[in-house]
Amino acid sequence: MKKELRHSIRFLVFWVSLLIIFSIFTSAQGARAKQPSFSLEAVMSAPHTSGLVASPRNGKVAWVLSVSGKKSLWLAEAPAYSARLLVKYEQDDGKAISDLQFTPDGQALIFSYGSSFNPTSSPQPPEQVIKLLDLKSSQETELVRGASPQVSPDGRALLFARGGEPWVMALDGSFPARRLFQARGRNVSLTWSPDSRKVAFVSNREDHSFIGVYDLVKDAITWLLPDVYRDISPVWSPEGKRVAFLRLPPGKDREKPLSRRSDVAFSIWVVEVESGQGKKVLELQKGGGFAQSYNPNPLVWAYGDRLVFYSEHTGWMHLYSVSVEDGRMVALTEGEFEVEQMQLSPDRKTVFFNSNSGDINRRHIWKVPAVGGKAEPVTGGKGVEWNPVVSADGQVLFFIQSTDRRPGLPVAMDLKKRESRLLTRLEQVAPDFPASRLVEPQQVVFQARDGLPVHGQLFVPEKLKSEEKVPAIIFMHGGPIRQMYPAWHQSPYYHNCYAFNQYLTACGFIVLSVNFRCGIGYGAAFREAPGQGPEGASEYQDILAAAEYLKGHPKVDGRRIGLWGGSYGGYLTALGLARNSDLFAAGVDFHGVHDWAMRGRRRSGGGWGIYEEQQKLAYESSPVAQVEKWTSPVLFVHGDDDRNVDFIQTTDLVARLKELGRAAVETLVFPDDVHSFLLHKNWVKAFTAARDFFERHLGKK
Repeated sequence: MKKELRHSIRFLVFWVSLLIIFSIFTSAQGARAKQPSFSLEAVMSAPHTSGLVASPRNGKVAWVLSVSGKKSLWLAEAPAYSARLLVKYEQDDGKAISDLQFTPDGQALIFSYGSSFNPTSSPQPPEQVIKLLDLKSSQETELVRGASPQVSPDGRALLFARGGEPWVMALDGSFPARRLFQARGRNVSLTWSPDSRKVAFVSNREDHSFIGVYDLVKDAITWLLPDVYRDISPVWSPEGKRVAFLRLPPGKDREKPLSRRSDVAFSIWVVEVESGQGKKVLELQKGGGFAQSYNPNPLVWAYGDRLVFYSEHTGWMHLYSVSVEDGRMVALTEGEFEVEQMQLSPDRKTVFFNSNSGDINRRHIWKVPAVGGKAEPVTGGKGVEWNPVVSADGQVLFFIQSTDRRPGLPVAMDLKKRESRLLTRLEQVAPDFPASRLVEPQQVVFQARDGLPVHGQLFVPEKLKSEEKVPAIIFMHGGPIRQMYPAWHQSPYYHNCYAFNQYLTACGFIVLSVNFRCGIGYGAAFREAPGQGPEGASEYQDILAAAEYLKGHPKVDGRRIGLWGGSYGGYLTALGLARNSDLFAAGVDFHGVHDWAMRGRRRSGGGWGIYEEQQKLAYESSPVAQVEKWTSPVLFVHGDDDRNVDFIQTTDLVARLKELGRAAVETLVFPDDVHSFLLHKNWVKAFTAARDFFERHLGKK
């Protein structure tokens, strides 16, 4: 009997031991994020499209693709518009293809290739070169060392920049590269005249700027109505005899930068180049500043001797046109939405633009007559569209379009039939990309403590168990002049961030991407919210509201909420951990600003107007001001050649945290890489580290 009892006890102990081991194993497994259905490398292979440009003749369109750090040039031709690979650079070396353009005859492409940075730490100095690609032979020729090429309208000369100065060379070899002219200031915005005999430019001189015209035949510079103002954005009239430009107030000591304001008065002037006589066409007492600095072409000369321009005087970024003859202005767009990019049709009669009209969280393409009239939608649905370009015959509209599952790819639309087709198939350029396994972000709106509605995108893993509660992560964009969409982004930086948010979701995290106040898309008042950043960090209440929203979500474990973001999003990540380690369990901070006062001292106002009298408030609005309360673990990621956010912002905060010894601190540094990491492998390494960090620190509690 005793023997049988001993056997029974041993049997019971054996099975209890197995049960304990199994329980420990399953608990450890539960503490980890679930294994994703795709790899980080697969989702990061999402192609990014840029540089979409149409030929001035022959029905051609070209674009740049970047896939896993490898750059390539593509071409499509009418009528089939089948994509053809022209050239591919196989190295992930940070070199970029930029300034893509056709020669006037449509027979070749000219572009810049290279970088002024050295993210690979090469012993050889970095450089940019200008190349010509013959479309018939596919032969690639290196023309000259330089950047920012512009082919003259007659196709004979090439204008480019070298060492911050304007240079010119003959494309037929009739004269070698030479400096175009010498002038005081920083000479930018160079623009050929229609007859290829003159070049208009802006001479920036710190607190003021002039519009100059250099005559290549006379070898002489003419200044157009020089004064104390900041004159910018010169554009030639179609006949080439006049130049229009924007005039803004002169610079003042210790002022907030124009790019962060919408209350600046501005005027539009037109000058006859030969006589030097000019007139003010229009003046608005506000609406200037951001509207003239955010957009790459804030002023264009349209049909009927009209000028099309942007203004925010109604509180929203809109398009207007004004008659040069009588100064009468008409609104081309009106309402509570924003216009972002615009492009004139070849006949200059129609303005194509992308906007969040009718869908505040996306971008679609619209068109409107340049003389005024009703704006009509061209695209719609759940996609996001940007970079509108019209074919030379005006029959086809090209643009880049993304969806929630498909990154941006070039599209051709027949404007008469309103039929569109992709020019590049996703599986053609990224066969391993897991499009079908991505989730559709849910558009959500929640309210901050002061009553402001805040928009965001919620990424929820598929097939969660009914009783399961999972960790959540709040993502904050940078800028802060940005807006995230429920779709792939046009910016290469946020294209990568969207990919990582999808990957985190596949790993079992719920992700909430927050469009906090001081971003774009929701009007000037939202972008210029009082007390933001170094003036009080008012946008932080939007992050707290996001946390409260997540805590109320039935699938979120409110004890496991993390933060991640880059640049301004890194600032908000660090601020959340410093102020509320009780609420935020962990954070990953990509190149964030941690001490606004330091930034103001090191960068002459820091790009925000942080001067001596603002130093105290700027410091109090920074993570370093409350670092003693910081107890949650953090991972800092930074490239040490960052020209946007000084590397010392990270070294200083890391030193403070380690001295206090209250929070676990991890770091990942990329020698010689910059703010928007140029090497694809560094993005993958950073996101791999971030995923591992969140998995360890947001585990089951």
